Amino acid sequence: MRDTKIVATLGPASTDENVLREMIKAGVNVVRINFSHGIAQDHIDRVATVRRIALEMGVHIGVLSDLQGPKIRVSTFENKSVVLANGAQFVFDVDAQTPGDENRVGLDYPALVGDVVPEDVLLLDDGKIRMRVLDKTDTSLRCIVEQGGVLSNRKGINKLGGGLSAAALTSKDMADLIVAAQFQTDFLAISFPKTAADMYMARELMRNAGGANALLIAKIERAEAIPNLEEILDASDGLMVARGDLAVEVGDAKVPALQKRMIRLAREKNKLSITATQMMESMITSHVPTRAEVSDVANAVLDGTDAVMLSAETASGAFPVQAVRMMAQVCEEAALFNPVTLDEQMLNKTFGRIDQSVAMAAIFTAYHFKANAIVVLTETGSTALWMSRFNSGVPIYAMSRNIQTLRRLSLYREIKVIPLPEAELTRDNMSAIVEPLLMAAGAIKLGDLVVMTSGSTIGKIGGSDTMQIRRIGD
Repeated sequence: MRDTKIVATLGPASTDENVLREMIKAGVNVVRINFSHGIAQDHIDRVATVRRIALEMGVHIGVLSDLQGPKIRVSTFENKSVVLANGAQFVFDVDAQTPGDENRVGLDYPALVGDVVPEDVLLLDDGKIRMRVLDKTDTSLRCIVEQGGVLSNRKGINKLGGGLSAAALTSKDMADLIVAAQFQTDFLAISFPKTAADMYMARELMRNAGGANALLIAKIERAEAIPNLEEILDASDGLMVARGDLAVEVGDAKVPALQKRMIRLAREKNKLSITATQMMESMITSHVPTRAEVSDVANAVLDGTDAVMLSAETASGAFPVQAVRMMAQVCEEAALFNPVTLDEQMLNKTFGRIDQSVAMAAIFTAYHFKANAIVVLTETGSTALWMSRFNSGVPIYAMSRNIQTLRRLSLYREIKVIPLPEAELTRDNMSAIVEPLLMAAGAIKLGDLVVMTSGSTIGKIGGSDTMQIRRIGD
């Protein structure tokens, strides 16, 4: 079974209901709503469609709402694009009222003038174009083109090394956050956070908007976020290795090591991790990925990421279903070569909570007893999260009556979800209700050894405090 989850971005290529169904069959666990594009009603409609289809298919699909953040962009050009030659001079003008040309263009972020000084390097269109600042006025920057190319409408600007003062949450983000809370998003991704304060602000705004149950994902894409990585992660429920803007700010060569560090830190802190950006970029126009892209996805799986993400591949690409299917195959194959080193992983681990200790005891017991499955009865998903931080080689099935919990669990590595019925669960009837559900799902069979955890008050919020070892059919 595939342990690593797949996040797929929705867009024009994946709006058709038949395509959505095929993507879910191919392996999508979470859909991403990209607030950088489209209008609020489009996003609301897409989420409603996904949840209806998921209900019809009997699966639980999470929704990740991704805020745009302070993406700094050039304005528009008279002819939609210009060609910039090496050595040419070019001006960014915050006061420009007319479309740009080969010599100048407007800027949607006036503070950029104050954020840079002569000799600073600006990178445009994900680093494809490079300029060095020569001088500036109160409203403009004069630059020399060091690496030219085609620059088109609304392309982004980054400063090499970071240092831009833009706040993580813009007025647009705050409005989009309210929309995400209205459709009860399962995850909210915050773009360009620099410190933990950005995440605390987002959480408070989300709580006030009625979306307190959403898990917050910090998108690590600013150079300034790297020194503050631990505090940002402590204020979040997980992180996204957003390799596009991050690579532009810190340099491409530094990103692979940073990716491994971020995924490792997330696992150590019992947080979620998503690896994103250009994972199967060639499949926007090709029905097969490159060998390098296959290796990239496989290495993220071996690093221990919870999920890998598709962006334009499924939002606007020509082969959205094939991209999901190929990514799922790569994840499955990579998992076969992921060694189980549970004893080493648990060395020097300390547990300060009863439910966390029960979770770790269940993992350890199942591994050494060579159990066929671990079953977690959970209301919030916390016990399942702790278990998923360890690779035991034993399948983990999380069972809950809470549909929001089931959707959140869709992102947790190694966790398979099975809904519980509304019938009241007690110590006396638990086995009679749970075991047939597991057998119907193909999770267990007669004679299997199962390790099961639950709370004293089954079906109510409260930490797991009980572990059972059961032989199915005895």
